[in-house]
Amino acid sequence: MFRAEDAGKLILRLMLGILLLMHGLNKLMNGIDGINAVVTANGWPHWIAYGVLIGEVLAPALIILGVLTRVAALVIAFNMVVAVYLAHGHQLLQLTKTGGWILELQGMFLFSALVIALLGAGKYSLGGARGRFN
Repeated sequence: MFRAEDAGKLILRLMLGILLLMHGLNKLMNGIDGINAVVTANGWPHWIAYGVLIGEVLAPALIILGVLTRVAALVIAFNMVVAVYLAHGHQLLQLTKTGGWILELQGMFLFSALVIALLGAGKYSLGGARGRFN
């Protein structure tokens, strides 16, 4: 039986997963030197920069598939909080020239991940609607 709620969860998962995965694949193919520079400039150990690959490659892939969805969504939310803190904290209250929030992309990733963590994957997922962490 088709349920609009489960279809909505699928669309939300695909939107967040695909859009964030594109960022992660770019970093995977072109390196994370820029992320490493930001991390070390803030006094954090360089190995933390590799966490971006977990938050932007692994977690989005899990969300797209609907496996460990809630955990993956929380990883993405944490990743976005760290990204805003390290790289965008000074922009938190700024607007673009057209009046939009300058961090709207990061905000969309963060809040979409939180919604997915609360709602779960739905029935259109490999983990199934009743999966332990879905």
